[in-house]
Order: sequence, then structure tokens, then C-alpha cells
Amino acid sequence: MRYSEAVARLESLPDALPAPPEALVPIRLDGAPWKLPAEGAATARPAAVLVLIAPDPTGEARVVLIERTSYDGHHSGEIAFPGGAAEPGDPDLASTALREANEEIGLDPPTVGLRIVGELEPFWIPVSNFRVTPIVAFADHLPAWRPDPREVARIIEAPLASFLPDAPITTIERDVREWRIRYGAYALAEIAEGPAVWGATARILGQLGAILAAEPAARR
Repeated sequence: MRYSEAVARLESLPDALPAPPEALVPIRLDGAPWKLPAEGAATARPAAVLVLIAPDPTGEARVVLIERTSYDGHHSGEIAFPGGAAEPGDPDLASTALREANEEIGLDPPTVGLRIVGELEPFWIPVSNFRVTPIVAFADHLPAWRPDPREVARIIEAPLASFLPDAPITTIERDVREWRIRYGAYALAEIAEGPAVWGATARILGQLGAILAAEPAARR
């Protein structure tokens, strides 16, 4: 997908956002529903991630992802967006996403001509108890990144077209804690030797792809 086309389709996000592909949603193979604490969403810590879209040298739209370093904790080694928990000094969640992107990958908004478009659907991650808001933004170009080696194993500039509704979704089964689960994931050529894109990151990308593919009237 050309960057100019992505800009035209995302400059005004729809009020009613489409759902991400159902195949991406993890399910428990024992047939039991996910048990969510009643107070979970109310007590979750606010967080934000930056969904940054920029042109590569050929004018194709790219979205910036990171592979997190391995550590003893939630989301170790996963493909994610730059982002994290809100801090008291952040005036809003867009500021949270930009601060975290600066810390994690060295993003300097004025240098890349960054402009924020809006937000995608917030959602709760029970395992880490965060309520995450995706912040969508454009940049004029992709800079030379400065990843923080404590948090980021590598930066991935993935083709935005890899997440349109006709993109292949791979079905994966694995054990997570005490559960056997099945979920859909995006496999990218850029990370052929690394983990697939699944979970919250895949959910955001799937919703973004659905917006990009919607007819113009449906995006208004």
C-alpha cells in the first residue's frame, strides 16, 4: 500500500471502529471462557502505544514495530508497538505514547514531521492489567532509530499491506501458564526467524487493516 493512500484513508478515523478479525482472538482449548476479575477494567493502569506509519524510500507505507528483549515478565520477547504505562507527568495518553517511543526507539517527533491522527479502540490486557489506547500517527520519513538495548531487541518496519483483511493469518497453539490456547497471528517476512505477531499487537493491526479496507462512506 502506498503511503499517500494510507494517509488519505486514515486522516479521518471513523467514529464506529470495525472489529479486528475474529481469527486473531485467543481462545482456551478446554472450552472454558476467560475469567476476568470483575474489578479488572476499573483498576487497570492506563497505557498507550504508538501506531506510527511512515513511507519507506520507495513510498510504500510502513508501520513501526519492536521486538522486546527477553526478560522475566509479561510480554517478554514479543512483537509490540512502542509504548507503555502512563506516568503522572503525562498530560494525556498521546503524550504517553510519544514519551515511550522516544525512550524505546529514539523517536524525535519534530525531526520526522510527526502528526497524530487519533485513537483506535482501547482495550484491557488482563495478564498485565493495563488498559491500552493505541495512538495513530503519521511521519514524513523513517529516521535512523536509536533503540534502547534494555527494552528493544530490534525495530521492524513492517509493510502496512501485511495487515489488510486479505493478509494470511496463521493459527498457532501453545501453552500459556496453565492454559492451552489457540490464536491467530501474522507471520512477516521481515521477522522470518523471529516470533509471529499476535495478541494485543495483532488486534491493533487487524483493526487498522479493517479501517484501511473499508469503503469511504463506512470510514466517515
